[in-house]
Amino acid sequence: MIRSLRTSSAIVALFAASVVMASPGTAQPDGGADLILRGGTIYSGEAAPFRGDVAIRGDRITYVGPKAPGTAARTIDATGLIVAPGFIDPHTHVGEALASSDPAARLVLPFLTQGVTTAFIGVDGGGDPDIARIFGTAKAGAGGEGEAGLGQSTRDFGINFAAYVGLGAVRAKVVGAADRAPTPAELGEMTGLVDKAMCDGALGLSTGLFYAPQSFAKRGEVVALAKAAAAKGGIYDSHLRDESSYTIGLTAAVDEALSIGRDANIPVHIAHIKALGVDVHGQAQAVIAQIEKAQKAGQIVHADQYPWSASGTGLSAALLPRWAQDGGRAAMLKRFDDSAAMARMRPEIAENLRRRGGPASLLITSGPGGTENKTLEDVAKERSVDPVDAAIAILRQREAGVASFNQTEPDIAAFMTRPWVVTSSDASRGHPRYYASYARKYATYVKDKRVLDLRSFIAQSTAVPARLFGLEGRGELKAGAFADVIAFDPATFAPRADYAHPALFSTGMRFVLVNGVLALENGEPTGAAGGTPLPRTPAAGSCT
Repeated sequence: MIRSLRTSSAIVALFAASVVMASPGTAQPDGGADLILRGGTIYSGEAAPFRGDVAIRGDRITYVGPKAPGTAARTIDATGLIVAPGFIDPHTHVGEALASSDPAARLVLPFLTQGVTTAFIGVDGGGDPDIARIFGTAKAGAGGEGEAGLGQSTRDFGINFAAYVGLGAVRAKVVGAADRAPTPAELGEMTGLVDKAMCDGALGLSTGLFYAPQSFAKRGEVVALAKAAAAKGGIYDSHLRDESSYTIGLTAAVDEALSIGRDANIPVHIAHIKALGVDVHGQAQAVIAQIEKAQKAGQIVHADQYPWSASGTGLSAALLPRWAQDGGRAAMLKRFDDSAAMARMRPEIAENLRRRGGPASLLITSGPGGTENKTLEDVAKERSVDPVDAAIAILRQREAGVASFNQTEPDIAAFMTRPWVVTSSDASRGHPRYYASYARKYATYVKDKRVLDLRSFIAQSTAVPARLFGLEGRGELKAGAFADVIAFDPATFAPRADYAHPALFSTGMRFVLVNGVLALENGEPTGAAGGTPLPRTPAAGSCT
């Protein structure tokens, strides 16, 4: 379960540099343990590390301290390993894997091999409003039993997951892909969908205001839906309208997210915070100042960040103006054949390409044959055409995924060191962040660049997101908590995936337990599935 966090006072401790915790060594109940991890260096969440044991029985931790009493069915020697809570990833695109009919896909091994035991889906406005189906709680005859609900009793999952209801999915269901405002009746229908999704366990409302057709939503529409989520104790999760200089600009987009949060009286979470593109490089400090000013005024605001300089998106989202996407793909293709539309579109595509850093900065990770693992510049040269023409030719065939190299290391480090920024992956196919984000953050920003120490990295990936999002019993190693536990080798925990080879498992994660189920043993998957859906409990009395 996920509890509701609605007040500033409930979250203030999250932004402290350290947390005072009870001394380790909570007594283990009688009856022994199923498993003891013995002699590892324990990072229990945010507290200082110590060497000791973690005992587990069933799906719960029964002891954390210097020496577990009693006996266990099995003891694992964790000497030399870091023992920590399972990582919590608050921004992912693994809903498709979790919905798969293939049990192997539902294990989500790219996450388990990094130590991720809990993920959030439905982000960027894509969250299906039928949350009851997603969690498998829909009743027969209500679109639940017998359909592809993620949480049906016949489904086994490698990881735990929570889910947002998304503006994009709600808008598509009621308004469609058109660039227009909803009618009052349609807005009422949309808020009703959000309200029901929240009562069925949604974490909150997610938006992807950068993407068409969500970009057509005006601020008032978003506030109305956010109020519906707020009434049930939810969170407003925002892919900003502009992380660069496409429309209103980065700082204005942050202001918009903050004002939506204030007007709707809802906590704000900024997804994959960044300064994207040459026009806004160096603006991280200005964004940090905006957010921390809002926090000082009593507003609840936090963010997540993936540890890569390249984002992942679609070629059309990166380059096409939003008006060119009005009405969806069929309308877009018609505009490609309209000389007047193209006369208007070409210079805008060229400008978007400039702000992204030029054609060499866009690596095609999925697309038509002959384009994958090549930059847009490479494709243009091979075809002896302008990069704009190359992009249009690719999009005529089908949408392409791109890794867009658009961030600077000083901006990445500035965001990463703020206590209200937690680790995420934004995991999506074709980008190494799916297989390697947590391993990369450790190897690059803890070991190599020393932007963070190990304790901060673990806190940002466990205890802090658990408290920010109200995940009861997760994110900490303590007696009574759920047994989401990892143990990794600090010398070998590292990514293998890169932009040319994005689907390679990380190394060095030795043991992973999800709700007490051993999912990774000596670095190898066991095939066991211990994950579960995590519906959020609505605010008391808000659902009837």
